[in-house]
Amino acid sequence: MSTKKPDTPKSQMAGTDTLDRGNSNSKLKSLETFRSDATGQALRTNQGVKIADNQNTLKAGARGPSLLEDFIMREKITHFDHERIPERIVHARGVGAHGYFQSYDNHSALTKAGFLRDPGKKTPVFVRFSTVQGPRGSGDTVRDVRGFAVKFFTDEGNFDLVGNNMPVFFIQDAIKFPDFVHAVKPEPHNEIPTGGSAHDTFWDFVSLQPESAHMVIWAMSDRAIPKSLRAMQGFGVHTFRLINAQGRSSFVKFHWRPTVGTCSLVWDEAQKLAGKDTDFHRRDLWESIEAGDYPEWEFGVQIIAEEDEHNFDFDILDPTKLIPEELVPITPLGKMVLNRNPDNYFAETEQVAFCPGHIVPGIDFSNDPLLQGRLFSYTDTQISRLGGPNFHELPINRPLAPFHNSQRDAMHRITLDKGRASYEPNSIDGGWPRETPPAAEDGGFESYNERIDAHKIRQRSESFSDHFSQARLFYKSMSKHEQEHIIAAYSFELGKVEREWIRERQVNEILANIDLQLAARVAENLGLAAPKKATVAERKTSLSRSPALSQANLLPGNIKTRKVAILAANGVDGAAIDALKKALKAEGAHAKLLGPTSAPVTTADGKSLPVDASMEGLPSVAFDAVFVPGGAQSIKALSGNGVALHYLLEAYKHLKAIALHGDARELLHSLRLEADEGLIVGADAKALKAFIAAIAQHRVWSREEKAKAIPA
Repeated sequence: MSTKKPDTPKSQMAGTDTLDRGNSNSKLKSLETFRSDATGQALRTNQGVKIADNQNTLKAGARGPSLLEDFIMREKITHFDHERIPERIVHARGVGAHGYFQSYDNHSALTKAGFLRDPGKKTPVFVRFSTVQGPRGSGDTVRDVRGFAVKFFTDEGNFDLVGNNMPVFFIQDAIKFPDFVHAVKPEPHNEIPTGGSAHDTFWDFVSLQPESAHMVIWAMSDRAIPKSLRAMQGFGVHTFRLINAQGRSSFVKFHWRPTVGTCSLVWDEAQKLAGKDTDFHRRDLWESIEAGDYPEWEFGVQIIAEEDEHNFDFDILDPTKLIPEELVPITPLGKMVLNRNPDNYFAETEQVAFCPGHIVPGIDFSNDPLLQGRLFSYTDTQISRLGGPNFHELPINRPLAPFHNSQRDAMHRITLDKGRASYEPNSIDGGWPRETPPAAEDGGFESYNERIDAHKIRQRSESFSDHFSQARLFYKSMSKHEQEHIIAAYSFELGKVEREWIRERQVNEILANIDLQLAARVAENLGLAAPKKATVAERKTSLSRSPALSQANLLPGNIKTRKVAILAANGVDGAAIDALKKALKAEGAHAKLLGPTSAPVTTADGKSLPVDASMEGLPSVAFDAVFVPGGAQSIKALSGNGVALHYLLEAYKHLKAIALHGDARELLHSLRLEADEGLIVGADAKALKAFIAAIAQHRVWSREEKAKAIPA
């Protein structure tokens, strides 16, 4: 399916962008033949060949596998893969951890992959979380997709599950990946913005690519500002295959579900954290593991039988579509626990090399055209980034299973190969190493025997043509406060776009086809006319809502690993602090005592208490809740302390649970606040219980409108 070409905006004359202020000295520049102006020019390869279709990879049939002979796709992606040295082009800022995976049961009926058939086996893993857009020095809490890549060191070789914290992607075909990344990266004329998508080139691209609508609304949701890496889901994104020992194939979608629940920051909080603690997410992961609060995820799959491949109102090979859990529930397979931090960031987290093509017997690919391109691109990128084809020999990438073949030499070769024959077959070295027939016990890898009988063609399958139904499903499935956050995110991001025609196109041609009310609200915030109707007819689908998509339904029901700040000054009620710490410990949560300075505070009965930090040193954005114990002298000091008052107002604005114990009730008057379901006033066990219950709700969403009036 070809993409509609944009009309030339009225504000563009003779193909020249009115915001391009670099046209001075044009006569001099015309003499410099190394400068390139593509205005009015045909799209061509680097060899000068005109390109007829830049939207689709060459495939064996519209839904068939991508073909290696596609020199246009390979040239485009190869050049893209080598654009940055040595930092990753995308996912540059990351953090990693070691751990293990353990299967719940013997899943032989589903797959012959050994690590999923032995519940007694702990398979070592290394996981790397990352942001996508920004460089290594960007902030952790920017609005962005998060990478979620897992390397399983199985007995049969390495399996890399390279996914994201969102189940879909911006594009359907890998040939568009360089275009998307070029658009979302900082703009080339000034290298701004760092780590964000609120700029013209991103919104120009996605407003011209309707297939991006579903992923963009995920990126405008709270999913793009996760509370922590421990509290976000992971997805394989693509449809894969699992193959059992009898050769039976099932299509699957891979899922990671955190045991601490799935929740996010609020936008103001995320922005402040980017300035106050650039390393907020990596610090949280590191400290949690060091403290023994090991992050844990349940690993599961959605299973689609071969014969059910076409039984949905979307194409399961389309990477811009998810399979609603109401249609295909997740089958739990095992758990992953991260229990060890790296010893060296560069040698492990930076040098780890993930490739979707790293699979083991029992796992295979689908014909998803985005996945097909990634199978080529990732290995090509690692060769450039890590200085040659021997990146698999680095300790963090080296499989636990032995590896022997005829590959030799090249840069950074570590293995010392014995023998004289570096070819196969051979008789000099006894014919070793030899092939392993797939039918043998622990047999060699065998690709699924899928029948392909199709014409070579550059074409998007008609089954990939619905770009708005699932974006609409996502928006309709959100709670009220989540919808408000999506409206605010679109308004903020598009408000940064300089060219009005891009804003109008996004509102009228994308948002209007998702939801007219959404479009109208965003249009109002941008000062645009609200669209009166959608431009694409709404398709009937089997679901109008999917509760599983809302983070409001993904809380764990407990406060394990949550962090509570205790604000205290001299004269504080020490017994109240002890009671809170005891209650939090029983719930698996943590407390830190903060004073006006880093000096110890003295309790009302004369005991000296060391503090963990000053209130300025650990701001409210670093905690999930705030507790103020009583003590008349302490409360008097806090009432006159601007930092303490701001601490509480900021926590209130960010909808966090706050407990005012005993004399701390006086702070209500100082702050001009009213008690609510998350602002607890009281000194008894009932008040403490209510405080813990409020923390478990993550945020006090009923307070949100009132909190907007609080300055911060």
